[in-house]
Amino acid sequence: MIQVKATEIGWNFVNSYARLPQLFHSNTNPTPVISPKLAILNLSLAVSLGLNVEALQSKDGIAMLAGNQIPQGAMPIAQAYAGHQFGYFTKLGDGRALLLGEQITPQGERFDIQLKGSGETPYSRRGDGRAVLGPMLREYIISEAMHSLGIPTTRSLAVVTTGESVFRETEQPGAILVRIAASHLRVGTFQYAAKWGTIDDLRVLADYTLQRHFPDVEDDENRYLTLLQQVIIRQSILIAKWQLVGFIHGVMNTDNMAVSGETIDYGPCAFMDAYNPATVFSSIDVHGRYAYGNQPPIAEWNLARFAETLLPLLHPDQKQAERLAQDTLADFAEIYYCNWLAGMRSKLGIFNVEEQDEVLIKRLLDIMEKYKADYTNTFRSLTFNTLEDMTLFGTSEFSQWYQLWQTRRERQPESKDSSQQLMKSCNPALIPRNHRVEAVLDAAVKRQDYSPLERFLTALANPYAHSLEQAEYAVLPEPTMRPYRTFCGT
Repeated sequence: MIQVKATEIGWNFVNSYARLPQLFHSNTNPTPVISPKLAILNLSLAVSLGLNVEALQSKDGIAMLAGNQIPQGAMPIAQAYAGHQFGYFTKLGDGRALLLGEQITPQGERFDIQLKGSGETPYSRRGDGRAVLGPMLREYIISEAMHSLGIPTTRSLAVVTTGESVFRETEQPGAILVRIAASHLRVGTFQYAAKWGTIDDLRVLADYTLQRHFPDVEDDENRYLTLLQQVIIRQSILIAKWQLVGFIHGVMNTDNMAVSGETIDYGPCAFMDAYNPATVFSSIDVHGRYAYGNQPPIAEWNLARFAETLLPLLHPDQKQAERLAQDTLADFAEIYYCNWLAGMRSKLGIFNVEEQDEVLIKRLLDIMEKYKADYTNTFRSLTFNTLEDMTLFGTSEFSQWYQLWQTRRERQPESKDSSQQLMKSCNPALIPRNHRVEAVLDAAVKRQDYSPLERFLTALANPYAHSLEQAEYAVLPEPTMRPYRTFCGT
């Protein structure tokens, strides 16, 4: 591999994960591609990472984004991990991704730089290690939309086409996504250590996680119990944020739960249109394990698997360790529900707390489900009092609920203007609607026309602006007899 000067691009790598025991990773170089070309570059993210945007778009810069050149200071590795996939435990690892290293930004922040689709690794399990352009652009769109919505997430720096075809069911153009993350430490990483490592390996991993993500708890009496508590808190907050915008991850396997509290892996994900807790988009989730309404209990199940890995570190007595873990896990439901309830109050312009708020919120959701009301647009209409645009408009159930809601808001000291401002800041004007995502991907992949994608990304960049330019993206798709389906991108 050719080495280039990191200072030309602005790369400033450290490689703390690569210095963990060899159990956790394999040194692996990317497989060069024939003709890399930049499909899309996240300019603002590049600048925040301390990268030279002009140099990044040069021939050498694109070669690095494609894995054809390795920046000085980078140490490419494939990470090892395991995971419960749809409830079944298996050995996994980065089968088509490589961690170049950790970029230290001018502000002193640390972010993983990962190439997704960069070729075979020791964990490829007979796969080719490559990725397809459409799914990589899809991850770019959804992850950036999630960031703009204020939801912790991995992000996308760039998508590079490879000039090579990837064969799945059909021949498709290949691509590499450059993913940015607080880290790629997963619940599955701890499962891997607990199953195939020693207690010392597990302790090293836990200490590394504490140092990297929870440095303030170093001196706690039981630091590993604190680690469990902190991961539970972050996941509780994250899942509540998903539910509040109608996001459905689609593949909540334990290897797709990051201990940092970021959303990771945008395979079969999508946003809900009509409100229905049973909504599933993933083509492989035939039993609805990861349906919208199941996401909180599945998160709790995943965290229980995380707690199991930490038992040897929580207490030398197995039963006492189990009691500590169970007591801590019991906090998840309350933390999640408190965050969700507070978020729903804000979506309805409610500042203070009353006992009957839960009934008011549940009643609205029940009416929305009964009449198949669009989740995002219902709250948008309530925000701007455009009731005639709502599916619910004219129904007796909604009229009764609306009066209760108005009376509830009148009981708080804040003005109606303040209430509306709160709603505007919590109810997005738009989400990445499934039919819009498919349309811009079709233009980019089939016609090499990226202008619809760029316009879409601009609209998604500030979802709470409620601008005229965003209105077209709030329009619902035409009715269809075929349910929308998503697939694990490869």
